[in-house]
Amino acid sequence: MTDLLFEVKDHIATITLNRPNQMNAFSEEMILNWIRALETVRDSDDIRAVIVKGNGKAFCAGGDVKAMTSGKGFFESQTDITSTGLARKNSLWKRVQRIPLLLEEIDKPVIAQVNGFAFGAGLDMALMCDIRIVAESAKFSESYINVGIVPGDGGAYYLPKLVGIDQALDMLWTARVLTAAEAKEKGLVTFVVPDHELEQFTLDYVTKLANGPTTTLQFIKRAVYQSQKMDLRSSLDYISSAMAIVTELDDYKEGVAAVVEKRKAVFK
Repeated sequence: MTDLLFEVKDHIATITLNRPNQMNAFSEEMILNWIRALETVRDSDDIRAVIVKGNGKAFCAGGDVKAMTSGKGFFESQTDITSTGLARKNSLWKRVQRIPLLLEEIDKPVIAQVNGFAFGAGLDMALMCDIRIVAESAKFSESYINVGIVPGDGGAYYLPKLVGIDQALDMLWTARVLTAAEAKEKGLVTFVVPDHELEQFTLDYVTKLANGPTTTLQFIKRAVYQSQKMDLRSSLDYISSAMAIVTELDDYKEGVAAVVEKRKAVFK
C-alpha cells in the first residue's frame, strides 16, 4: 500500500495519510504523493471539495522522529537532504512547504477530518485546511520544541491567525497538549463530534458543499482569504466584481427560484 491514498467519488476528493503504524508521520513518498494529489485537486473541474484525513489511530504526527534521531532528516530520503543547511532547507522548500503553497492556490473547500493525535507538522497540516472537524478524543500539540526545532512547514503563519499571537507562542514554547474541547475553546478547530460520528459528520458536511453552487463557493473562499490582505475599499471592489459574475450564472437563477418556490435548489 502507498503511504498516501487519493480517491475521487461524487466530486469529493479524499486524501488519506496512510502510515498508521507510524501515526501517519511523514515519509518522502507521502509528501510527494500529497503534492501530486493537491495539483490534481487544483486543476480538476470535476473535484468540488476535499477531505484530508489519517488512517488508523492518528491524524498525523508530522516529521518522522525515528528518521530525525538517526540523522536522516525530517523523513527518510534517497537523496541528500541533511548534509548541509541548504540541503535541509530544500527538504522543506521543495517538499513539505509545497503543500501549504498548493493549498493557497486551491479555491475549493478543504476539510480536515482529525482523529487521534495531530502533533507538530501534523497539526499544522490541519491548520492549513479551511475547516477542521475533530473527534472528541483527539489531541493537539505544537510539539516542535520537544526536539529543538522550529515550525518549518507554516505553523508560525497559520497558528496566530486562529488563536492569536500570545496563545500561539504559548503553544509553540510549551508544546502543551490540548484536548479537542480545549482546542475548540481556543478557536483552533471548527467542530468537535463524538468519535463514532466523525466519518459520517464530515462526509455529510462535505457532500453539502459539493452539491452547492460551485463557482459561488469558490468566490466566497477567494474573497475571505484575499480580504485578509486588503483594505476595505479593495475588498468591497473585489466582492462587487464577484457579485456581478455570479448573478450571471444559472446557479443564481436556480437558487432564487428554489427560495420562491419553497423547494430545495438543484445546482449544476
